[in-house]
Amino acid sequence: MARAVAAWERTLPSGFAPSSMRPAILAGAIRVLIRRRVEHPDRPVAPRIEAFARSGTGVPIGENNELDEFSRKEKQALVRGAWAAVIALEKRLAAGWDLAAQGRHPDDGSWMSLRDLLWGLAHGAITPHDIHEHLPVPRLWPQELIGCIRKPDGTLPRASKTALDRWLVAQLWPTSFDLHAFRVLLMDATGHAPEEVSGLREDDVEFVPGGVRLTLVKKRAKRRYYRSFKDDSSLEMADVVETEEFKDRPRREPSAVVRRLMAVTENARLRAGNPDRKLFMRATVDVDLTLKFDEWSPEAPQARFSEWLRRNQITVSGSTDIRRLRKSTKVEKVVVSRGHIADAADDHYEETFKGHYAQGTTLRVISAEVINSAQEHWFRKAVDGPTVLTSQAADAAEDTTKLQALGLTEKQAGDLVQGELDMGVTHCTNPYDSPFSPAGELCAVAPLRCLECRNAWVMPSQLPQLLLFKDHLDRLRQRLNPVQFTALWGQSYTNLTAVLDDRTEAEITMARKHIAEGGIHLDLPLAAHVEFDA
Repeated sequence: MARAVAAWERTLPSGFAPSSMRPAILAGAIRVLIRRRVEHPDRPVAPRIEAFARSGTGVPIGENNELDEFSRKEKQALVRGAWAAVIALEKRLAAGWDLAAQGRHPDDGSWMSLRDLLWGLAHGAITPHDIHEHLPVPRLWPQELIGCIRKPDGTLPRASKTALDRWLVAQLWPTSFDLHAFRVLLMDATGHAPEEVSGLREDDVEFVPGGVRLTLVKKRAKRRYYRSFKDDSSLEMADVVETEEFKDRPRREPSAVVRRLMAVTENARLRAGNPDRKLFMRATVDVDLTLKFDEWSPEAPQARFSEWLRRNQITVSGSTDIRRLRKSTKVEKVVVSRGHIADAADDHYEETFKGHYAQGTTLRVISAEVINSAQEHWFRKAVDGPTVLTSQAADAAEDTTKLQALGLTEKQAGDLVQGELDMGVTHCTNPYDSPFSPAGELCAVAPLRCLECRNAWVMPSQLPQLLLFKDHLDRLRQRLNPVQFTALWGQSYTNLTAVLDDRTEAEITMARKHIAEGGIHLDLPLAAHVEFDA
């Protein structure tokens, strides 16, 4: 037995697509069944089989390819198609009940009268099976009934009577096919998972002024939570009368979608008598011609989401999976929250977001743009540094108009020449516009970071301070480990070295002489020394 199962496992992956997870699941299930048998006291299992079941499977686990979100264009097409389907459904049901109101019992009228058949079904006086029994063969039907089920090519379906039963039911109550539109609209309006919105009950809905409050249940996480959704148009259009034309326009307010869903399914919910009072209720004619009112199943045969897309002429790339709409909504949340996962993962754990929602194409593009922007920002910051004036340039700068040509205002140029902007190591054109402090606040890192600042201007007269600052950084370089020094002072040291390399040996020698003779000291704040000595 152990050899047989082992041989089966070796050939198991060949029957599935590459990287499929199904073979590993099946191999694991076999081992679970054997271990369950081992636990039974009255069912002996050979030791070799038991050892085999407790060993690890050799079947590759495979890979789980996450679904990609719908593109923005596809999502817009879905929402437009869903609203069109909802409006068509409402008109169809209204017309069906109007015809039913004009009919009477088929025994008193006619079993081949459309109005009488609708009346009988609406009042529960007849069943699809009764219609099937009383109707003659289709060739004897009036054109009124034949037109209800005629195909586009002019022919009739094989089971014409069953097709007519289902067509009549669809004129009075929503079918499995109809409720896809409401699920699309609720997912778009609320941003929640398909099973959460399709599981709504009457008690989960509370209409409040300007919106609706929903109780949502996430079965997989065994979690119940409450969400309030405001109507964006309630404040802007408080005094506007909602005309019939306005009602036909697509809207994204959850309260509007829920109200229309409850109105459409009201008659079906009354006939169903469901104790859970689910909102997504549909009417179906079973194969045995039984009329049933039960909870909506989105995977019902011939009424899946893919079929709904096809009938509404909506084309999407990739898999026709409704969960992709949920991912599209998550992408919008990330964009609005500027990439903060904590805000986007508002109804599940951040780990869930990273594992299931952060793999989409849009988020990858956004992430790449963020990374590129960050790299560009720090690159500009790294290459930004002081403006260095040579001795010749400084002499020419006595004419402030030449400094203005370099981007300084007239006042800044004058203050620079007179030494009013001297910060010690460099001059600063505007200490209240520092890249290291909030705008409008005095720079908190001068003069330690002046050599990394775009506002800094280095004059020849500041060469002694620059040499003293280099000596200071050299001492730090000996005391700190290379990684720490590079992180704290690497850019300043690089810029300072570049400035000093442009000076001649004579200028450096003269500056050293001034330091020795004039008692020049490095002007640094006390906090800098305390930080370095700590």
